[in-house]
Amino acid sequence: MAEKDISINDALAAAARTSRLGKISPDDKPTGTAVLEAVGGVRGVIESILPSFLFLVVYLIAQSSDGMDKTQQVVVASLAPVAVALAFIAVRAATKLPIGPAVSGAVIVAVTAILAISTNNASNNFVLGLWLNAAYLTAIVISLIVRRPLLGVVVAYLVGQRAAGWRTSPRKLWILTLATVIWGAMFAIRLAIELPLYFADNAAGLGLAKLILGVPLYAVVLWITWILVRAILPPPVTTGTPDGAPVAPKVS
Repeated sequence: MAEKDISINDALAAAARTSRLGKISPDDKPTGTAVLEAVGGVRGVIESILPSFLFLVVYLIAQSSDGMDKTQQVVVASLAPVAVALAFIAVRAATKLPIGPAVSGAVIVAVTAILAISTNNASNNFVLGLWLNAAYLTAIVISLIVRRPLLGVVVAYLVGQRAAGWRTSPRKLWILTLATVIWGAMFAIRLAIELPLYFADNAAGLGLAKLILGVPLYAVVLWITWILVRAILPPPVTTGTPDGAPVAPKVS
């Protein structure tokens, strides 16, 4: 059982470090530039937004075309994001940048395209995102019910000893609970807006909603979380002289 607990903790710690929260330092100032870097920089933002934007543009053009039936509209609009996702992989490979993020994005886009084309329903390009948002919201609600807010767990794994005692400190627990509620609100807002559009088969509306409620809303939530976490963490413990050189022992 102990080995299982250790492996679970290691997995959670690794997931926390590779998350977007893991790419920021609570000690840094949450400036616009820092938040932009935390969400992947300009390249990351483009790679996140462009597939949805391209889907929306191509779908609207296809809908207005008299020479395309519904099946053709779904196929063309669904494959356009796949093409641009593959282009991202090629650009990263050509510029010798890590292709992992682009590959994972391409896989998700390809899966949603297959769902949409196989069901002849353009709205199914967004069904995977709806399920993911629902899963994240469920995890957050459960963490709040058991009084172990998910953001507290993540922050504890990220900063280690500096977050010690967060569950027994009323102030820390309250702030991390608030941060968790804010993240839950983000997922709830997405579902509240996108689910009616999905059931109304409004693929264009879903594309627009994803553009607005995706990276922009995420960046705002990340910025607020950053400020809240900074407010409860003690400064990092430093040793040595300000320039990092070891302190010489005193001679008596």
